[in-house]
Amino acid sequence: MGLLDNLKARLSPAKGKVSDLAQQHGDKVQHGLDKAARVVDEKTKGKYSDRIQSGTGKAKGAMDRLAHKDESPGGGDTFTPPNTPPPAS
Repeated sequence: MGLLDNLKARLSPAKGKVSDLAQQHGDKVQHGLDKAARVVDEKTKGKYSDRIQSGTGKAKGAMDRLAHKDESPGGGDTFTPPNTPPPAS
């Protein structure tokens, strides 16, 4: 067994736990992401709004993937990023 195979085998149980936590607390994490994005956008006076919005969308997408929310019923690999309004300036 190779080093990567050994590492994957050891991390497999942790992946399930992370997925469960993402399912249970995903709404709280996404709310925190929105709040952090708003604060950063205010501190930068809207200078980086597009980058902040992009990063927030990617983080939310990653949370959805961890929680397995983006899986289609057919088991396909389609993903559409969440449509959220930009943070208020």
